[in-house]
Amino acid sequence: MTSCRQLEVRSEDQTPQKWCVPLTEDVFGKLMSKGSPTVQTVFGDGSLFSPWLFGKFFDPSDAFPLWDFESDVLLSKLRSSSSTQSSVDWLQTDSDYVLKADLPGVGKGSVQVFVEHGKVVVITGLWKQLKEPKTKDWRTGHWWEHGYVRRLELPENADWRKIEAYLSNDVFLEVKIPKKPLECDNAQGRAGEIEETE
Repeated sequence: MTSCRQLEVRSEDQTPQKWCVPLTEDVFGKLMSKGSPTVQTVFGDGSLFSPWLFGKFFDPSDAFPLWDFESDVLLSKLRSSSSTQSSVDWLQTDSDYVLKADLPGVGKGSVQVFVEHGKVVVITGLWKQLKEPKTKDWRTGHWWEHGYVRRLELPENADWRKIEAYLSNDVFLEVKIPKKPLECDNAQGRAGEIEETE
């Protein structure tokens, strides 16, 4: 049986200093070398939260212009690897930008979607419980020790106020970002009407 629930997309997250500690390639290498199966699941090849998702190292806490690229092109190296199954895809239709991704099997209940300043969509969650909850926001320090993030730049024509996010079976995320209607069509129509009345 499939269960699907709509996630609240928040825009009021005003936590200062979040994502201020970058995940570097050498720190990530040390994290992965510890061999934790959970860490491998959260940050491993094919995961939305892997710094290597796009073929070269890219800190997932930095905003990435995802919709400037076709998924088949950007993920071609990953998809051609027989040992890795990509759990991420994105596309655009005439009316929406769509992101689909499997989430790590841990911290499923903690996934959140935010929009920062109408320009960046942020997908985040905890994979490890904090020992001292609420003493410090986990996103202001070495965030990868407790959680995961992927920050994506929104296209200029994205209507960020109408973003919808859905979680199916607590493991499959779909984010729909509507496109703003084209204003030039309406402006051209009005210009033509004005000329006819003169």
